[in-house]
Amino acid sequence: MLVLVTYDVNTSNSSGQKRLNRIAKECVKHGQRVQNSVFECSLDAGQLCMLKDRLLEIADLEKDSLRFYNLGNNYSSRIESYGVKTGYDPKGVLMV
Repeated sequence: MLVLVTYDVNTSNSSGQKRLNRIAKECVKHGQRVQNSVFECSLDAGQLCMLKDRLLEIADLEKDSLRFYNLGNNYSSRIESYGVKTGYDPKGVLMV
């Protein structure tokens, strides 16, 4: 299933900057960055549960916010993309 992960981390101090970096690194392991604090992740239910748990461990929920949007398996008709960055196919070939 495709899951959109978004976050907003309070970076008013050095611990916030560290949390921001840790959350971003964790998201990079599981998906593709589509905007600064937005990732598209192709995950199964177990992977989603593990990612949520990990991000909730890192975040300070008194200061930060996390959002998970489950777009399911038939996500292609639910995504519209405009502008400079075009979309990508999470199940397609990844070239490094």
